Amino acid sequence: MFHSLRFRLVMAVVLVVVTVVGGIALVSIQITTRTLRDYEHRTEMLRDRRFQGFLSMHYALYGDWSSVQSEVEQIGQITGERVILANLEAQIIADSENQLIGQSVKPDWPPPAAWLMDGDTPIGALYVGGPKHLEPVGAERVLSSVNRMLLLVDVGAGLGAVLLIMGLSRRILAPVEALTTAARQMEAGDLSQRVAISSPDEIGDLARAFNGMADGLAQLEQLRRNMVTDVAHELRTPLTNLRGYLEALRDGVVELDGQLIDSLCEEAVLLSNLVNDLQELAMAEAGQLRLMCQPVMLRDIVNRSLKSFEQRAEAQQVELKIAVPGELPLVNVDPQRIGQVLYNLIENSLTHTPAGGKVGVSARLCSEEMDELWVEVQVWDTGSGIAPQDLPYVFERFYRADKSRSRATGGVGLGLAIVQQLVAAHGGKIQATSEPGEGACFTFTLPAISGDRNQ
Repeated sequence: MFHSLRFRLVMAVVLVVVTVVGGIALVSIQITTRTLRDYEHRTEMLRDRRFQGFLSMHYALYGDWSSVQSEVEQIGQITGERVILANLEAQIIADSENQLIGQSVKPDWPPPAAWLMDGDTPIGALYVGGPKHLEPVGAERVLSSVNRMLLLVDVGAGLGAVLLIMGLSRRILAPVEALTTAARQMEAGDLSQRVAISSPDEIGDLARAFNGMADGLAQLEQLRRNMVTDVAHELRTPLTNLRGYLEALRDGVVELDGQLIDSLCEEAVLLSNLVNDLQELAMAEAGQLRLMCQPVMLRDIVNRSLKSFEQRAEAQQVELKIAVPGELPLVNVDPQRIGQVLYNLIENSLTHTPAGGKVGVSARLCSEEMDELWVEVQVWDTGSGIAPQDLPYVFERFYRADKSRSRATGGVGLGLAIVQQLVAAHGGKIQATSEPGEGACFTFTLPAISGDRNQ
């Protein structure tokens, strides 16, 4: 509890409120004390001067204090103050309450409020408040009241801050606690956990990021499972064939001849290609694929790639087209890897293009972006095209639009995934566009060398 974020948040806010309110209270007390005491001091001075002037006029009028008692009583009744008048021998000659006349001034009394003068000659001492009035009490009462009020405000503000921050902390930290719970359940293996997004603030952004991460992890987990399933599926057929042939040879059911040897070699080649493709894809995705980049003419790479498919295209009655301008700049690529990209794309197009169709490769110079020059290459065909629901997934490993996974319609589904990684390794991008029944087009970019042109 003491280490929880909610407890620390509550305590921090309470300390801030108490500190601020306490500081305000301290300053307020000091200012109020000074103001009240100054006011009381000025008031007492004015009062004492009025008393002094009134009694001095009485002395000047009568020449002594013989009838001053009645005047003092009137002053006491009018002002509500206890007024005491003493002569120069410290003997009390008048008391507004008529109790101390004839007694002497006690040593513990405060100094006189004022000395009564006849010209420059002292004629008596004026005491206001009597013997119990040793210190002014008006200001102290006000200050005591103010202090109590500030203390109540301080306590009330602290309690209000606690209640407010507890409510706010519950509202603020509830999404965080939900995120923590979901994260722990994901740690336990439940990748279906998602959190509700209840606010558009930073907590909402965190929830959206968490949900995005969860979606990505779930997708990666699904891809991993699919990959294991697909690899097992692709390995099962050639291994089963090899095992069947070998068992038949061992049992003497069939005889070893050239046709059987060719069949066994074909299955071994399939296995070898699958392993090589997986290794190459893994290296490309890990960024460990070594590229031997050099300035080359793109037209030469395209010509070599198309030439390797001439016999197959002729057999399928498919026309091969090329449209690579001679004035294109040189491209800075690994010729072998880009040849592999073109080989995979052209083979994919031939596989899905019927007799009488066309397969072509074209290229053009892209506009400069961020001081870099790019060449755009397109491999297109007039085949069956790609269904809209399959188009977003054509570059995923082991994904094939033909769910039957017949070998007649393509390989194991790694070719386009490898193509994407090889293009990305050169810093380019690749995308696929298609209209069902009108063919497909794969477009990728390659870095060019500014200033150089094909001859």
